[in-house]
Amino acid sequence: MTMQSILGVHEAALLFRARRMEVLAANLANADTPNYKARDLTFSAILDERLASARRIETTDDRHIEIDPLASRELLQYRIPHQPSLDGNTVESDLELARYAENAVSYQASLLFASGKISTLRTALTGSR
Repeated sequence: MTMQSILGVHEAALLFRARRMEVLAANLANADTPNYKARDLTFSAILDERLASARRIETTDDRHIEIDPLASRELLQYRIPHQPSLDGNTVESDLELARYAENAVSYQASLLFASGKISTLRTALTGSR
């Protein structure tokens, strides 16, 4: 039994949410940096990448099968601001804080689910609560 089979999707959700928090925190830290471009990590980009990697076929020669150039694309996406600033910075602090808070709530929910799974497993192994 592996941790992945025990936690299921919650392990991946925690990793994704933690990485997204890093990206959003970097945006907030650079809110006053001229020409800084706000970035985000979206679930759909991660899902697309995972699905594409699952369909990849190993070849012995690059000429055998055409390789999808989008399969290894950067998963961080640049954000288009609602109100561009004069210094070229695209961070909108209020929106970044809202996204960070939303992501933190989702992280906490995934953590609770994972904790519940571990607690259930511990109860099953020890027979006590």
